[in-house]
Amino acid sequence: MLQGHQTWVFANRPVIISTGTVGGPFEANGNIPKDFDILHDDMWLGQASFEKAQQTLMEEACQIALKKTSIEKEQVQFFMSGDLIYQITPTNFAAKTLGLPFFGLFNACATSMESLALAAMIINNKGANYILSGTASHNASAERQFRYPTEYGGQKPPTAQWTVTGAGCSLVAKQGTGPVITSATIGKVIDMGITDPFNMGAAMAPAAVDTIEKHLQDRNISPDYYDLIATGDLGHIGREISYDLLVDRGLSLDEERYVDCGLIIYREGQPVLAGASGSACSAVVTYGHLLNRMKAGELKRILIVATGALHSPMSIQQNDPIPCIAHAVSIEI
Repeated sequence: MLQGHQTWVFANRPVIISTGTVGGPFEANGNIPKDFDILHDDMWLGQASFEKAQQTLMEEACQIALKKTSIEKEQVQFFMSGDLIYQITPTNFAAKTLGLPFFGLFNACATSMESLALAAMIINNKGANYILSGTASHNASAERQFRYPTEYGGQKPPTAQWTVTGAGCSLVAKQGTGPVITSATIGKVIDMGITDPFNMGAAMAPAAVDTIEKHLQDRNISPDYYDLIATGDLGHIGREISYDLLVDRGLSLDEERYVDCGLIIYREGQPVLAGASGSACSAVVTYGHLLNRMKAGELKRILIVATGALHSPMSIQQNDPIPCIAHAVSIEI
């Protein structure tokens, strides 16, 4: 199963048999609204707080993934998820509602592929038959924790990004019909000394590059093995930095096949500055848009490299640099 130093290859080929994707009103006006199962027209989702709304997003995504199959919730062994908010509170409360054995995870915006990689590893080694894997984020809850409450109306620099309001969930099984998870590369924490919380793309780009390079080395493949390599939420700035760094390391990538989920989800003209971010960014784009393209025959092999900035309000207040990580999962059909 272990190939190279930090890559798992899944010989038993765990399958993504269904997915659920949910978004908010800003996502409904974006570039891929047809790839969501549900789009809400209210940021509050009828809840008393944005954090409770985020909990609802996660619950809905899981319920949708289950409803698309004949699998009953009681047949699912584990729920694996996390988010960005204080001690992953919205996810903890969603896990309470679901009532499933729960792995609570935190790798910031890399949580989507962290959870998928771990789900595939457990199923590949016969530790479960079915696992729900996913994550959620909410623009207003993330702004309140990491920057300024949206009501403050603070001006942002052009390097800032817009946190996705949404949730993405996959139901991973040991057998069935759907895209197959073929491998996963677990990233290392990379810290380049960047301290600006409004420039996540630049901070995360080196972590994405390190994981992509290690994935290709461990599997002994070239970038053109994949129809698409998609980073999680580097945005315009991080995507360009990472592309240049990959070229500097001798990796020749087709620019059109090296994309970023944070540049896919919103349309040109939306005020997202450098692009999208948030733990739901890579989750909803992967489990909605990209898997739909695979099912339509447009893509056969993709590598999703979810990127995460592992800072906190405390670390920023103490002027610590921002450590970052990226996890890569290959999906084939």
